[in-house]
Amino acid sequence: MSEPIRIDPPASVAQWLQAQRAAGFEGPALYQSLREAGWDHLSACQWTGLTPAAASEAVSVHERPVPWPQGAGSQVWLDGGDRQVQALAVMREPNVIVLGQLLDAQECQELIEQARPRLSRSLTVSVKTGGQEENADRTSQGMFFERGETELIARIEQRLAHLLGWPIENGEGLQILCYGPGAQYKPHYDYFDPKEPGTPTILRRGGQRVATVVIYLNEPTAGGATVFPDAQFECLPVRGNAVFFNYSRPDPSSGSLHAGAPVIEGQKWIATKWLREARFE
Repeated sequence: MSEPIRIDPPASVAQWLQAQRAAGFEGPALYQSLREAGWDHLSACQWTGLTPAAASEAVSVHERPVPWPQGAGSQVWLDGGDRQVQALAVMREPNVIVLGQLLDAQECQELIEQARPRLSRSLTVSVKTGGQEENADRTSQGMFFERGETELIARIEQRLAHLLGWPIENGEGLQILCYGPGAQYKPHYDYFDPKEPGTPTILRRGGQRVATVVIYLNEPTAGGATVFPDAQFECLPVRGNAVFFNYSRPDPSSGSLHAGAPVIEGQKWIATKWLREARFE
């Protein structure tokens, strides 16, 4: 895996940092000042020498309760209600857990077959207007199931609610996505940027997103990993497994930047579930 690209600060910023350090200001204060001045999270971390965890302490935004599987980090098997789910890997900066055997092979295939006739070009939520739009960064085909639309959907939603300790009604509808060769979703955040004009409209339906579940329904021949650039971590798609991550702050310091790497060969089918802080209408 490649190292993050190092970008040196502009001369004016470097001079400012030198002066601030000489005046006794430390990393967290410098980080927050850089962010308030409009610099991005990764640059601010690099220029101040902070880790994402340390940077999060410098961000004055409200932290929300977030879902997390009970026992994750201390036991291998987690309680999903109707089945036991494996905890294959756990990371805390950011909060990520790789789940094994969340769905069985038949459930994966049924989701694909039920979704296939309804696929269309994937859209993203527009934080400018609160509506939906095509996004050149996302080149998949997709569709949404209504919450509880079929017996299979209801069963999976109940399993996730039991596993994550989060109410079913706080979840958006399950989205099925298909990525062909070359298709990808470039690095992005799933929360809604509080600074954007369309965000208040989006939040009326259930508040902020606080967590994401990406379930792998098949295995592409090559490519298609879920990538967390800030953590330099990649989760490879294995049928029936999933990657879960949460974000208590709608801010890049959550470390929740992620991407769907390009599919090199074959197809990648996934099911994505976004969880909100309140009931999603």
